Amino acid sequence: MVIRPAAVLLDFGGVLADAPHRAERPDLVLRLYNLIDGALAPGRIQQSLIDGAAAYARWRDEDCPDELSHLAVWERFVIHDWPPLAQARVRGSVTRLSYDWAWREGWALRPGIPEFLRSCSDRGIPLAVVSNTLCGAAHRDFLTNAGVGEFFAAQIYSDEAGVRKPNPQMIWNATDALGVAPAACWFVGDSRRRDIACARRADIGAAILMPSGREDSGGDQAEPDAVVADGFGLLAL
Repeated sequence: MVIRPAAVLLDFGGVLADAPHRAERPDLVLRLYNLIDGALAPGRIQQSLIDGAAAYARWRDEDCPDELSHLAVWERFVIHDWPPLAQARVRGSVTRLSYDWAWREGWALRPGIPEFLRSCSDRGIPLAVVSNTLCGAAHRDFLTNAGVGEFFAAQIYSDEAGVRKPNPQMIWNATDALGVAPAACWFVGDSRRRDIACARRADIGAAILMPSGREDSGGDQAEPDAVVADGFGLLAL
């Protein structure tokens, strides 16, 4: 049995929404090509993005790293070997570029999520997003455009908080914003080693796993209190 929640905290990717993985980003390549006035060929820019995303992913797999700034992500993982003038032009646009890199045209709400959020709202159960991301503004805009942004009393994103899950401060930021004790809340995530481990470290009331099919190996493979397939599973729970 899991507790009746006084509030529910949810991860974004794999829980609220998901999108097919796309290594190629022709839209972002074209934006960068124009920004640096053709100083690098599109193929070179694309490879820098692919290699940079892989390196950033490896860095994110560290246990509890503090989140990097937008500028640090681009300098460390993407443009470190670009010509100086091209680097300078990217540095002046890192916030917008980070938004574009984080955004996914294929994002869609997972099944049952609108129904679950509406049910929580009807029952007076406050909701918050707690998500690791390069650019929380992109996630916030998607939720608004999808018609569910109004359901969330707080949205905590790692690029704005300065820390990443499994650092429990991410959850505590949300519970502080909601005015609810962690022990009275549910936390729903798609990763044992980041989300469920984070919930355990934060002394959350119930840690719920919604598997998304993403690789989830190594690290702290914490066990959830319940496993659901989608938002309809949360409703049933």
